Amino acid sequence: MIGGKCLCNVEEGSPGSGAYTQHGYIFSSLAGCLMKSSENGLSINSRCAKVHILHTGSTPLKNCFRGTIRKEDVRATEKTRLKFMSLRPEDIVLAKVISLGDAQSNHLLTTAENELRVVVAPSESGVEMVSISWCEMQCPKTHTKEFQRVAQVQPEFLQT
Repeated sequence: MIGGKCLCNVEEGSPGSGAYTQHGYIFSSLAGCLMKSSENGLSINSRCAKVHILHTGSTPLKNCFRGTIRKEDVRATEKTRLKFMSLRPEDIVLAKVISLGDAQSNHLLTTAENELRVVVAPSESGVEMVSISWCEMQCPKTHTKEFQRVAQVQPEFLQT
């Protein structure tokens, strides 16, 4: 990040190392890191996304489990070219467990397959975005397009 650049409002995240708050906003210093979080405690930074696991297959879980999607587990190829986590705290993703966690660690998840990735994503205006291709979503209200690798959901996971 560029030093002194305004990253977001303090209500949208908290400053990590190399970032500071001023007048209700978060700014980067010479090299900054931004931790974005939502009301339910999920957080995303440049290396990983902390998520809640709510379903296994099409079965809702009675208890919520915690998971982590690391940057290197977001895509199957060109892993080193991924410069940032393109997930946001409000996104709902379809992911696969690649390693079970224990009492001290989260389950490790991957979205590195075509049928995995973002299923539902709200736009900046709060409206659910619509998939327009495998790599782009659009807000039906503002028509703003966002790069987002969209899950190619298999028929068995679709609810009728």
